[in-house]
Amino acid sequence: MAEKDTIFSSKIKSKGIFTFDEFYRFCYDWLKDETGLDISEDKYAEKLKGDEKEIDIKWTGTKKVTDYFKFEIKVTFRILGLKKVEIAKGNAKIETNKGSVEIKVKSTLIRDYDGKFEKDAIRKFLRSIYEKWVIKARIEQLEAKLIGDSDEFLGQAKAYLDLEGKKRH
Repeated sequence: MAEKDTIFSSKIKSKGIFTFDEFYRFCYDWLKDETGLDISEDKYAEKLKGDEKEIDIKWTGTKKVTDYFKFEIKVTFRILGLKKVEIAKGNAKIETNKGSVEIKVKSTLIRDYDGKFEKDAIRKFLRSIYEKWVIKARIEQLEAKLIGDSDEFLGQAKAYLDLEGKKRH
């Protein structure tokens, strides 16, 4: 059984005007291109409430770093009160969206993801020595990278939403 350590857990909230499709694409592309994660969409659910939508999205991104380490990032989007609005931009009117967005990110460093050290008690003991003394600095380095990527993703998503809100006024 692989060892999983959650090393990052955070969220952001934003409310305002943004184009949902463009925001979705921005987040997906950023995670894929900037971190090299393989992204799978585990859930996409829409609920209509009058002229508003509620959207729940769950992604899992994974990346094998070495034969021993793997990154896993779980991203949850909750969009509430999403509706179409028309705004004036210069002399033209453009269609966009308005609503609130909450993004949660939980990042995990998975060690021994193939379970190579799980075959017997001696191997488990050797793994603990290996991790504590031989590759301790490598584990810390990988944790820092995963925390940095996760925090940067939330920062980029928040900046995108803030910028979109300002551009539309």
